[in-house]
Amino acid sequence: MTNEISSNAPEWFQAAIETPVHSRFVDVDGCSIHYFTWFEDNDGALVDDRPGLLFIHGGGAHANWWRFIAPFFAEHYRVAAIDLSGMGDSGTRETYLPSIWASEVGAVLEDAHLGPRPVVVGHSFGGLIAMKYGSEHGETLSGTVIADSPVQDPDDTPLGGGPPSAPKSGPKIHPDQATALARFRLMPEQPCENIYITDFIARTSIKEQDGGWTWKFDFKVMGSRRFGEPYQEELKALKCRAALIYGEKSAIVSRRTVAYMSSVMGPKAPVVEIPTAHHHVMLDQPLAFVAALRAILDGWARNPV
Repeated sequence: MTNEISSNAPEWFQAAIETPVHSRFVDVDGCSIHYFTWFEDNDGALVDDRPGLLFIHGGGAHANWWRFIAPFFAEHYRVAAIDLSGMGDSGTRETYLPSIWASEVGAVLEDAHLGPRPVVVGHSFGGLIAMKYGSEHGETLSGTVIADSPVQDPDDTPLGGGPPSAPKSGPKIHPDQATALARFRLMPEQPCENIYITDFIARTSIKEQDGGWTWKFDFKVMGSRRFGEPYQEELKALKCRAALIYGEKSAIVSRRTVAYMSSVMGPKAPVVEIPTAHHHVMLDQPLAFVAALRAILDGWARNPV
């Protein structure tokens, strides 16, 4: 894994990236699923009673998107971050379905020994997968934190034309690393003043192969089926507590969407707006995101269910 950090990165970011992290794999239905952990264990055995915390990335992203967030929670939680199949350093499949990705979440929760009733945190598409898992296995969770995932009232017109569209062509092979890095874009496109973060994300999003450099995800995962799930019904069917964190300037989560999701989750569910943040809230305002998530987790820890 790369630890290349821009020279202008602040100390907190450098410290987070340099925090020891362990790379692990688990087989799920014939596919190798990669994940990171920020704790030591004894041959896979649970060695402490810290609660578990699993981060799930968005569509086309990977576990490195959490490398500068996860260490903030490692003192009090057994923290892990997954690469869903077809993305990051996980293997590929012929077919990708939300049900398959949800099964991968369950496998990592078990393989990482995150203990009874962990919390799952998902950004964007990862939040939708967290909801699906919570609707099916929420009784095993302490809670689900949704970060800027668009679950809209079915009577509303999708904001900004709906979720990000699938690429219209296969992966482009770039002749060298510098060219590939220069082509990195956030989806949906948005500004991000924290160049040291997007630079780190870009460097961990590409891989070398015959003929040049390309992206570390299978373009088939960006198909429309990833949004074909009845996520409104799954949000309603959550069998655990839920919370929502969203960006004030998000391109895909509107105030009406927030109001709808809040009404479904109920009056006790925390809903936190991150000021000035766009869709990629943890890139735009990472420390504000950490503070919001800490507040949610601390509140749940004081009032266990």
